[in-house]
Amino acid sequence: MASPAALVRAATAPRAVEFATPKLLDGRDGSNRSRSGSCQLNATNDIEAVSAWLAEYAEAPHTLRSYRKEVERLLLWATRSRGKALSSLTREDLLAYEAFLSDPGDEWLNPALPRHGSNRRLFERALAPGSVRHAMGIVSGLFGYLVAAGYLAGNPLALRRRRKSGRKAAKVERYLDHATWQFVLDFVESWPREMIRERQHFERVRWVLRLLHGTGLRASEAAKARATHLMFRRGNWWLRVLGKGDVEGDVPVGAELMQAYVRYRAFCGLPALISPDDASPLVMSIAGNHDACLTSTAIYLIVKDVFLRAAEARDADDPAAAAVLRRVSTHWLRHTAATHQADTGTDLRFIQKNLRHASLETTALYLHAEDDRRHQATTRGNDHLPAARFADA
Repeated sequence: MASPAALVRAATAPRAVEFATPKLLDGRDGSNRSRSGSCQLNATNDIEAVSAWLAEYAEAPHTLRSYRKEVERLLLWATRSRGKALSSLTREDLLAYEAFLSDPGDEWLNPALPRHGSNRRLFERALAPGSVRHAMGIVSGLFGYLVAAGYLAGNPLALRRRRKSGRKAAKVERYLDHATWQFVLDFVESWPREMIRERQHFERVRWVLRLLHGTGLRASEAAKARATHLMFRRGNWWLRVLGKGDVEGDVPVGAELMQAYVRYRAFCGLPALISPDDASPLVMSIAGNHDACLTSTAIYLIVKDVFLRAAEARDADDPAAAAVLRRVSTHWLRHTAATHQADTGTDLRFIQKNLRHASLETTALYLHAEDDRRHQATTRGNDHLPAARFADA
């Protein structure tokens, strides 16, 4: 029998595929199936119903990938651990699944399992509480969709009690301070670029780092951005961005960033002046392909490589800083952009608009400068005390 993961992937292919699955597990006779006869989906089993839900996110590849991973986890757990179809899962089953995500056990964390394929490892480690809540939110959304479509009779998670952590959201810590950011920029400037391939890689890396830091774009947004999305309005440059959840916004582009872009365009053989019909990607292939956009994964890997190399360069003199650099990803640069804007006194409401946050509270998590001032003001009177005094406290 094909695994549930393989079935989901096959079912989301452009053409319909027939599956040979036991009736007990395919959901045709699931105990939670709606008997109203008014199902709005062309689905006779759970795989087809789940595929219809996933198809709603076809134009949001990152969301689709995340949601598919969660439903594959659920299907694998339901069939292997519960011996049930998705449409037969009860509230008690899903509470057990929630506990399972926090402690999946060695069988599910087996490092010998491949990273790809139908039998791949779906866990790197047990999920943290926030990740468990995120996963269960996705699962609840799936069940809610299937109920609304008339495929299921009810959502087993509809009565799920929302747990309050009792703690305020922690400030964002995944960012680079100004000195570390400058170190990375200087490190890249030291790269060899005598060979044409080295120069191509250097120029693209140089531009990608400045683009992500200067705009706070997500990797997926940077991958889709094109020259036509740049607008000159009232003497200022703006970048029109279609972001997460199809939220559209205009992000300011400063003079230094535009100068960096003009330099990158010149290296790629493009004119400094952007014509109205110039649809070239803001980040091009290393050979300067003016038509095809890079994928968000490609941008992620470009950035990851930079920081791994920077970590190696920092290892000898500052192992702690090197350890931080090894953790950096593209999203760290978004956090770094917001933190640096806040540090320089940019109005919090403007940062909210730049990042396209729905809530000002989310943006406030980037305010570290106020904590710095509070610490300095509080400890200023203790600067003259010897260190031994604190050890005895």
